[in-house]
Amino acid sequence: MSVNRRRPRKNTAKRKEKKKGTGVFRDERIRYILGFLFLIVAAYLTIAFISYLFYGSADQSKLDLSWKELVFNSKVSVRNKAGKTGAFLSELIIDRGFGIGSFIFIYLIVVAGLNILRQKLLSFRKALIPGGILVIWLSIALGLLFLADDSGRYTFLGGQYGLVMSSWLKSLIGTPGTVLLLFMTGFVLLITKFKNTVPWLKKLFAAGDKKSTPEPLSEPAGFSVEIKGNTIQDDSVSKVIEDDDVVKAIFEPDEDEEEFTESIHDSHTNGDKPETESHIPSDPELTVEQITEEEEFEPDSIEEYDPTLELSDYKLPPIDLLVDHNSENAEVSNEELISNKNKIVETLRHYKIEITKIRATIGPTITLYEIVPAPGIRIAKIKNLEDDIALSLAAMGIRIIAPIPGRGTIGIEVPNQNPEIVSMRSIISSKKFQETTADLPVVIGKTISNETYMFDLTKMPHILVAGATGQGKSVGLNVIISSLLYKKHPSELKFIFFDPKKVELSLYTSIEYHYLAKMPGEEPIVTDIQKVKNTLNSLNMEMDIRYELLKKAHARNLKEYNKKFVSRRLNPEKGHRFMPYIVVVIDEFADMIMTAGKEIELPIARIAQLARAVGIHMIIATQRPSTNIITGVIKANFPTRIAFKVASMIDSRTILDTPGANQLIGKGDMLIASGSSLTRVQCAFMDTPEVEEVCKYIADQRGFPEAYNLPEYQGEDEENHVADLENLDEMFEDAARLIVLNQMGSTSMIQRKFSIGYNRAGRIMDQLEAAGIVGPSEGSKARQVLIHDEYSLEQLLNNLN
Repeated sequence: MSVNRRRPRKNTAKRKEKKKGTGVFRDERIRYILGFLFLIVAAYLTIAFISYLFYGSADQSKLDLSWKELVFNSKVSVRNKAGKTGAFLSELIIDRGFGIGSFIFIYLIVVAGLNILRQKLLSFRKALIPGGILVIWLSIALGLLFLADDSGRYTFLGGQYGLVMSSWLKSLIGTPGTVLLLFMTGFVLLITKFKNTVPWLKKLFAAGDKKSTPEPLSEPAGFSVEIKGNTIQDDSVSKVIEDDDVVKAIFEPDEDEEEFTESIHDSHTNGDKPETESHIPSDPELTVEQITEEEEFEPDSIEEYDPTLELSDYKLPPIDLLVDHNSENAEVSNEELISNKNKIVETLRHYKIEITKIRATIGPTITLYEIVPAPGIRIAKIKNLEDDIALSLAAMGIRIIAPIPGRGTIGIEVPNQNPEIVSMRSIISSKKFQETTADLPVVIGKTISNETYMFDLTKMPHILVAGATGQGKSVGLNVIISSLLYKKHPSELKFIFFDPKKVELSLYTSIEYHYLAKMPGEEPIVTDIQKVKNTLNSLNMEMDIRYELLKKAHARNLKEYNKKFVSRRLNPEKGHRFMPYIVVVIDEFADMIMTAGKEIELPIARIAQLARAVGIHMIIATQRPSTNIITGVIKANFPTRIAFKVASMIDSRTILDTPGANQLIGKGDMLIASGSSLTRVQCAFMDTPEVEEVCKYIADQRGFPEAYNLPEYQGEDEENHVADLENLDEMFEDAARLIVLNQMGSTSMIQRKFSIGYNRAGRIMDQLEAAGIVGPSEGSKARQVLIHDEYSLEQLLNNLN
């Protein structure tokens, strides 16, 4: 009987062994070998992936070699801590695969190894499907956020898969649709994976009816702990979350918090005894202390000055006024890229120049081919083959950059067969321009890597634009002006337009009462040469007045001054005022120099030298970049220069101090020199009807009562008139007393103190000279005061009367 009893026990043990291990996992040795092998592979991939984050870009050129050469050539070395195999796997899985989300694969391998050791394959299967979906979801999301980098290749954050899938989804359902799809799939994954998400959502929305619920949402720590707990599939966790007491503990303040709040309240009310005492209900001291505290904060509570208040209902132009000029057939085909690459390589090989790597960066009108020559190749030898490469490619405007600064490669810029039109709408609506915090943001086009090119005019601070006729110079000016109109309020920005041709800038006449500054009684667009001289001299006077105000306010620049004025730290009764930026735009500068010469150049040079600190910036355009037009004085004060296509290398050197502008392809193709950097940009296209629509939208809104007035300038024809002592000005006596009291004969002081125009102040000063109160003019110096006391002045005034 004992034997019969033992037999079924042995059969039961055998059945348990069969259930415990099946297939290859029946042998424990194989199971432990596979389990530890998975863990070792996970550790190796972790080292390789982390090293790739730091050394991936350095190893990029080595990984472009064939697998055979990479493995068997001992001279090839990589910086990845996991060696060549680790670098190759990291490049394959992260950069060409799923990006940063590939780290989830390591987690899945670790889970697989642990489950093999514990013989729980079912748990691994449960983790495999959500893990794979999460990898794909992260890859697409990061691919949507991080597009191609400066070198033209996809970034490793989302990987090649994320870039391709996000681009396909954007073309299929658009960017908003892609974001909503990712949000929905992420929400579904959260709901299906974490069972306690739905109960938590019920508690969250049901908690809105309770009085104590305003505080739960400010406690993200408790919320995150519960979500992390959901990843552990345990019934105890779900029971804890569903318990009402625990929910209250998470979302409601406990008793200690209430006691702490009461103690704070007691300390503020200065109550040393409970409410039972009889003298507390009157409590007048509390009211007095509260009023005292409010009075202490009254200076800080003064509302800041709002310069836009006078035109508070003004609205910036909408993007819908601009037209999208993008064409569908402007993409560069793979056949064109491969053909150009083969021709470049073949041409260089004809001259025994071998290259180890070539990469293409596609721009709107230009494709940049970056090559890395073999060791021992002289760069000058490649630079001299510019015409030969242009001949082999049958293209115009080939430009070689040898080397590209900061890249360690040689660049060959080749025009695209079907160039793309960069529309003004695309760059105005770009995220870079919409979210900028620059004082005077100017967006002008796109670079070779399809990035929006934007700069702050206050940091330039003046721009010289030159180029041959019909190459996009006038369109570039419209783009610069319009980008400022799309960003700045009329109270913050004023323009002064000089247009000798009388037709280029006439479109902006309609915005006179919004954005234009001029001399009183003059035309909004200055076209006459004599009036150009007067306006420039008047602008110099405006600059001097602004410097005086900055001196009194102890401010170094206009931004600091306006900040003080807005915070009401400057007294308007002492002459202080909010000062807008002034942008001077001069078209056809060559015509003005030929007509007026030094009379134009000298005030422009003085403005360019000094006006930056007081918020006056100049944009000068010319189609004749010769040395007698763009002189050394002009070039020295205009560090930022924009060159469209010019006829010869000499013209390019005149503008940029380097060749290159003669190799541009025209139609808005330009080079921007800022300091020592030279950037090739495709200027945005803005047609004349678009400019008219923008100006019409601005003009239809309520503007200022009059344009921004510059100080009146007394021209040469008004300087030599004889003062008439028989018809003295009404303010003559007051001005005389002011001059004698301050012992300073200054026309600008009379103008400022009595708030009158420069012409009237000049006439009063001439009458004071004729009366013997002040001496003759001494140029820029103040006149000598001949009367030294008020008694003598009163006798003189009585004699005149």
